[in-house]
Amino acid sequence: MIFDIEHIWLFLLILPIVAFLYASVGHGGASGYLALMALFSFAPETMKPTALLLNVFVAGIASYHYYKAGFFNKRLFLSFAVASIPMAFIGGAIEVDASIYKNILGVLLIFAILKMLNVFGKEINTVNKIKIWQGLIVGGIIGFFSGLIGIGGGIILTPIILLLHWGKMKEAAAVSALFILVNSASALVGQISSGVHIAYDSFILAGIALVGGFLGSYHGSRKFNNGLLRYLLAFVLIIASVKLIFV
Repeated sequence: MIFDIEHIWLFLLILPIVAFLYASVGHGGASGYLALMALFSFAPETMKPTALLLNVFVAGIASYHYYKAGFFNKRLFLSFAVASIPMAFIGGAIEVDASIYKNILGVLLIFAILKMLNVFGKEINTVNKIKIWQGLIVGGIIGFFSGLIGIGGGIILTPIILLLHWGKMKEAAAVSALFILVNSASALVGQISSGVHIAYDSFILAGIALVGGFLGSYHGSRKFNNGLLRYLLAFVLIIASVKLIFV
């Protein structure tokens, strides 16, 4: 049972804050949830499905707010999603050895850390049109690893969009939000099809995360930037990454 974990009250206090910060930049927050679960010594078999479930809720509301704000680029989204959705399902159905899983997650958290520190947050003036083959390759690779680890892939997709000038910051956030939603849902179906059971407690966590996600995506889709909170979250992610890789 998730609620039998020691100091679960502290986890529940931090969870909506993590959801708030991730949703403010158009992300579902799975990497943050996984980092928290690692710090609080959650059972490895519960981490992946729980993070994906939370992602579906938070990324869903983030998608809505960014779409309503007029930043969604349908063509850019479809370029990645066509290949990512089936690959996320395949990745979600695969079980990874616990030690390998922790090491891969620890490395992927570095992307989340860099994003929270705004290393990939520079606005661009010119936008390059993405080619179909580029979207299929990038989407497929990210989708597979997203399903395999239990993240939506936004922490990888957003930096790629910005670095290759395929979209501006708000566009990248809007596309990443829906990308995370569909990949997380696909990976979750893959998990269920392989016999993984989603704990009832996970839905309670999803409700708590949804509150923070709603507020974060609402403000983030307009004009929100809280540097101090992001630096604090980056610090937490660094600790989790070190623990996953070296402990």
